[in-house]
Amino acid sequence: MRAALYMRLSKDDGRPSKESDSVSIQNQRKILLGYCRENKISQLCEYIDDGYSGTNFNRPSFIKMLHDIELGKIDCVLVKDLSRLGRDYLVTGKYI
Repeated sequence: MRAALYMRLSKDDGRPSKESDSVSIQNQRKILLGYCRENKISQLCEYIDDGYSGTNFNRPSFIKMLHDIELGKIDCVLVKDLSRLGRDYLVTGKYI
């Protein structure tokens, strides 16, 4: 299975520095990688939108991930919780 790990942190959630991933991104990665280990999912790619609101789906990594899905490069998308995918639950539901 080719899985995409999607992580997002809003500007409003706070960021330690522009040069490094936020602690929240690191925590999301840790949770997702743990899930992958437990379920023997090894083919992974990461998509990270750090500093982007979940109310807007015009996010660079999100758009790249959708493109890769359309190309058949990804079989499933893993997120820490649905709010990381998006805050507009009607649009998020469309993508699910």
